Amino acid sequence: MLLGGLLPGAAQALPSYREVVAAHRPSETLVLAHDGQVLQRVRTNRQVRQGDWVALADVSAALRLALLASEDQRFYAHSGVDWQAVSAAAWGNVWHQKTRGASTITMQLAGLLDEDWRTPAGGRSLGQKLGQAVAATRLERSWRKDEILEAYLNLVPFRGELVGLDALSRTLFGKAAHGLDAQEAAIAAALIRGPNAKPGVVGQRACGVLQSVAAVQQRPLPDCSAVRWRTEQVLGARLWPASAGIAPHWAQRVLAQWPSGQALPGRIVTTLHADVQRVAVDSLQRHLRELQGRNAEDGAVLVLDNASGQVLAWVGSSGSLSQAQEVDGVLAQRQPGSTLKPFLYAQALQQRRLTAASLIEDSSAHINTGSGLYIPQNYDRRFKGWVSARVALAASLNVPAVRTLTMVGVEDFYQQLAQFGLDLPQPAGYYGYSLALGSSEVDLLRLANAFRALANGGLWQPVAGPLPDAAQAPSPALPPSHRAIGPQAAFIVGDILADSLARAPTFGLDSVLTTRFWSAVKTGTSKDMRDNWAIGWSQRYTVGVWVGNASGTAMHDVSGSSGAAPVWADVMDYLHRQQPSRAPVPPPGVQQQWVRFDGQGLDADRQEWFVTGSAQTDFVRAGATEHGSGQAQGFAPRILAPASGTILALDPDIPPAQQRLWLRSSSSAVRWRLNGRILGGGAQLAWLPMPGQHVLEIVDRQGRRLDAVTVQVRGAGLAATAPRKP
Repeated sequence: MLLGGLLPGAAQALPSYREVVAAHRPSETLVLAHDGQVLQRVRTNRQVRQGDWVALADVSAALRLALLASEDQRFYAHSGVDWQAVSAAAWGNVWHQKTRGASTITMQLAGLLDEDWRTPAGGRSLGQKLGQAVAATRLERSWRKDEILEAYLNLVPFRGELVGLDALSRTLFGKAAHGLDAQEAAIAAALIRGPNAKPGVVGQRACGVLQSVAAVQQRPLPDCSAVRWRTEQVLGARLWPASAGIAPHWAQRVLAQWPSGQALPGRIVTTLHADVQRVAVDSLQRHLRELQGRNAEDGAVLVLDNASGQVLAWVGSSGSLSQAQEVDGVLAQRQPGSTLKPFLYAQALQQRRLTAASLIEDSSAHINTGSGLYIPQNYDRRFKGWVSARVALAASLNVPAVRTLTMVGVEDFYQQLAQFGLDLPQPAGYYGYSLALGSSEVDLLRLANAFRALANGGLWQPVAGPLPDAAQAPSPALPPSHRAIGPQAAFIVGDILADSLARAPTFGLDSVLTTRFWSAVKTGTSKDMRDNWAIGWSQRYTVGVWVGNASGTAMHDVSGSSGAAPVWADVMDYLHRQQPSRAPVPPPGVQQQWVRFDGQGLDADRQEWFVTGSAQTDFVRAGATEHGSGQAQGFAPRILAPASGTILALDPDIPPAQQRLWLRSSSSAVRWRLNGRILGGGAQLAWLPMPGQHVLEIVDRQGRRLDAVTVQVRGAGLAATAPRKP
């Protein structure tokens, strides 16, 4: 009681053992799946490196022996202050002899718990020494010995930013505290005495610790050279990365959306499903390895729950296969390619500009734009002729998509994309007709959620926040849900994208896109094969996959069906390994009807879905019969070539017969008229150009104009030939 009487106010505020354990905060945050499985460990405290609290039972016996031998050999005998050590230290000071310090583990713990009793850089004053002794005495009265030793090991600084045994063990030795051997334990104990000492000094002290333990256990003395070598090896190690797990980009998103001003907890439960995340990661890495040699090293996968909008898997990169692992491919802006086509056809269906059975010509097209001619091509550089809108969309034909955009209008389609959450950075005119083929840039998150709107019958909703319990960390106000497209158009587009027969002209009947359950899917490949995609939905889930290179370099012979589609199929198969997926119920306002085609194209007679009131029975290619001169499709015949605004330059050195221009129309039942004079009739006609400004028209048999273009011819005059009689 003498010390307590000298310093009656000392150590009154020292916490209890339970309070210390409860207040412990690791420098890492664990991001968990919805069921509590660890997805990612992320360092969130940059001041210190501190791991989990380690129970004394989980500390290796070797470390406990080394610690007591180094710091407090009479720990279990004294009551907080080792008076024998104090006497020895005082006697040594009198005779200028170097002795072991008198500070016990309990006294050091008191300094760790209360900075008033911490040893300053210039040493402690007599008052501080007495206060620390009083605090240690009080700790011994209220704490058990094992609690004191446990707390000390969890709070003591070891080296640099490393605080506590767990951080030391994982960083320097790459293992848990229970696995430390005698040599590693001696190094750890030596670091307590000199946290920032040079490796040689630490190694010498570690050998001294081993010698003390060996003397107590009556074992042979250690080889100090081996201990010093081991010490130099481990002090340079950094075996505990700042982040580890299977969802690094998802963890960053969770932390970025955590409300400012709220302290991060040690564990955060999120909506992700650990099993789905693992399957997505494994599938992406496996298929990218199969593409080695084709310059494809990056990818991303996103899985959404259709009903709730919760994220079930978020794979931002291919991990070790990528040279840009930190880039989140789910949020990166990339060209979507043909994945925008479903929204275009949905708009055309809703506006009744097309039906799923309407015939569109897949042929060479020259479209005049403000910046010149736009000439779209199909992926395989081949044309299929007249095809239905169903085949055009399912088989991802480019020219029909551009023709559809000319009906809908670029500005209107631009606005339609915004309704699906695809706000583009440039105005509509910047993209022009190439918008039908995905010349814009979007990210996988918004694109997959747009497909989710189709899965939900055209109702767009924002993606849900990362936390399943909104009360845990309320998200900022999200934009309200709204109808992006009518349920009828969404249903028909989904039916088309689920039709493996309509997909066959491009992908074949044995395509990886064909699943054993109902699913709708669309692939896309951007210009120069820089990006390819596979995005689709089932009854419950929407899955989006992107494959490419974070650097933007082109892949070699990798399409949506060979790059992204296999990953999409793997994830979908896993999601439905025990769960069925049924086709959606037709909404009110659609009807199914048998339709007939002329038998000359890719389309066979079949049952087809229509928006109520737009159904037709017979569909005939333009030019196939007199009755089918474009009227069966609901479109007037048009001039296919030349495009309006074409400028021709004649060369007098080339024979005139070699400079004829072929005029082409979508129908054979038309006449060609040049500047008011009839040239001839038929779907094709050779014309010998004459210098000047010309108006070319096609007219019906009654002379009514059906379409017209302007053509300018420059160069030396050529002898005119008599026009053909009609």
